[in-house]
Amino acid sequence: MKVPLLDLTGQYEQIKEEIMEVMQKIFQEQHFILGPRVKALEAELAQYCRTVDAVGVSSGTDALMISLMAAEIGSGDVVLTTPYSFFATAGVVHRLGAQPAFCDIEPDTYNLSPARFAETLERFKGMDKARLRAVIPVHLYGQCADMDPILELSKKANLTVIEDAAQAIGAEYKGKRAGSMGDFGCFSFFPSKNLGAFGDGGCVTTQVESTGHRLRILRVHGSEPKYYHPMIGGNFRLDTLQAAVVSVKLKHLDGWTEKRRENAARYRRYFESAKLENRVALPIEKESRHIYNQFVIRVKDKRDALKAFLAESGIGTEIYYPIPLHLQPCFSYLNYRKGDFPEAERAAGQTLALPIYPELTDAQAAYVVEKIQEFFMKAK
Repeated sequence: MKVPLLDLTGQYEQIKEEIMEVMQKIFQEQHFILGPRVKALEAELAQYCRTVDAVGVSSGTDALMISLMAAEIGSGDVVLTTPYSFFATAGVVHRLGAQPAFCDIEPDTYNLSPARFAETLERFKGMDKARLRAVIPVHLYGQCADMDPILELSKKANLTVIEDAAQAIGAEYKGKRAGSMGDFGCFSFFPSKNLGAFGDGGCVTTQVESTGHRLRILRVHGSEPKYYHPMIGGNFRLDTLQAAVVSVKLKHLDGWTEKRRENAARYRRYFESAKLENRVALPIEKESRHIYNQFVIRVKDKRDALKAFLAESGIGTEIYYPIPLHLQPCFSYLNYRKGDFPEAERAAGQTLALPIYPELTDAQAAYVVEKIQEFFMKAK
């Protein structure tokens, strides 16, 4: 049996007619950058995320970048974040001339640890403390970080809070949607996301109307009106075609999310029957709505061998992320060492993502767990 890590063809079959209809309209209109369709999507996204505004941008990476620019973070500033995330989370900080600084993660959710965040803030004194400007908590794998203490600590330290919600659209924390709690919420519409475009795309959410206005200026090279530049921005515009695709998919998102959650529950039942608790730790649902962008298990031993065995059995898996950010060669100038963030390092060495897409069948989920059980029986 073949079980790919992600199969978007089944999703496309559900919405093909809607997609083709809107594409034909755009081809007739010949309006491909920003415009009314982007504006309409922004209103839909703001409503879905329960925010005052949403601003469409060119990618999830650019959502982070433009948020930092809107907060006027640049050379000499320090931005705190997690070392266990996709590269863009810290990469955009460096690209603006600021310095990323890391805090370790929680061992169960893989999200930024409020306790480690508090300890890191305490270590900054004098001028170094004055350089602290922002924190980027990441809602990893579809579950929100523990935001209340992070927000409280950030307020005391006068930090801008930029939620990296690239994997978490629709996730909730104590009834609040991802992207609605900080100063900025950053989302990705990369095709593999729960809400994916047919290429790159993203958006930034905010609860402040004037911030939305500033973001819209920054995404067109800082111009308002056209050819007049009160500030320096960049080319962060969202394509009309991508906006239209996301708008079609958004109507189906809650249904797809529930199917992901059902698949997660199904996995739990099969793992419980397989009695693998001493070998495999399953993801926890700590917050009120986990949307399962990924279903990530922790394999206490032989993770890489298991991944290879599953590949031979026709099962797609992925390691997110094999090298934590503080150990990436490009960040060696920060002078972090192995052992500085033990939870992030353990996660990098033990986690494995299994297929969780909405169209995953019961038979496929059962086969995945069956093969994992087979591997560990042979490994005894």
